[in-house]
Amino acid sequence: MASILESSWRYLITNFSDFQLACLGSFLIHESVFFLSGLPFIYIERAGWLHKYKIQPKNNTPEAHERCIIRLVLYHLGVNLPVMIFSYPIFRHMGMKSSLPLPSWNVIMSQIAFYFVLEDFIFYWGHRVLHTKWLYKHVHSVHHEYATPFGLTSEYAHPAEILFLGFATIIGPAVTGPHLFTLWLWMVLRVLETVEAHCGYHFPWSPSNFLPLYGGADFHDYHHRLLYTKSGNYSSTFTYMDWIFGTDKGYRKLKSLKDD
Repeated sequence: MASILESSWRYLITNFSDFQLACLGSFLIHESVFFLSGLPFIYIERAGWLHKYKIQPKNNTPEAHERCIIRLVLYHLGVNLPVMIFSYPIFRHMGMKSSLPLPSWNVIMSQIAFYFVLEDFIFYWGHRVLHTKWLYKHVHSVHHEYATPFGLTSEYAHPAEILFLGFATIIGPAVTGPHLFTLWLWMVLRVLETVEAHCGYHFPWSPSNFLPLYGGADFHDYHHRLLYTKSGNYSSTFTYMDWIFGTDKGYRKLKSLKDD
């Protein structure tokens, strides 16, 4: 496995420049993982499959799905790609490299664990700020146009919010200067996590059923279906920040009522 991975990586760094891999390669990986993991939830919702696992009974219209996809493509080309290009010198300056050998799995997983914790902390406070009256009305309300979220709505947001909360995702790698492989793996896991959190379904195999402190779809869906002043559940990945600061009380009360 390790030899296959190293051979594949050698092919990439031999045939493509660092800039191509870090910018265009990252963009293509992001788009592939995002749409391949998010689009199936649209078809599941339209077909009515697995409806017993759907958190909210309401379905989005095909027009709502299409509007989301069109705007996402525009946002990704107009915001995400330029950010990847212009942040490349910063990552290089901080020590990001793409050469062999690849880092050990201990290094990779410890860095990614750090990124998840740091991202969740920054995201929590940034998200709470976005729920203040003026910022919600003029910025964050775009993301909340979908009270019944589906996978692709995870990145449906005002361009200012994409930049603001996107900072939480890139700050960890920016300050640690990881190997490009680690950056790609972090990006893949973060995309899969946020798509799952917005998917609108709570399955028996959902990660929140097995991972302590993981929020997941049920936790975040509650945030979308309440008024912005009462929603709570501001964290992106974990639940402990909301528990510590008491912003999950409504959610926990609802859960206790359902369990009774």
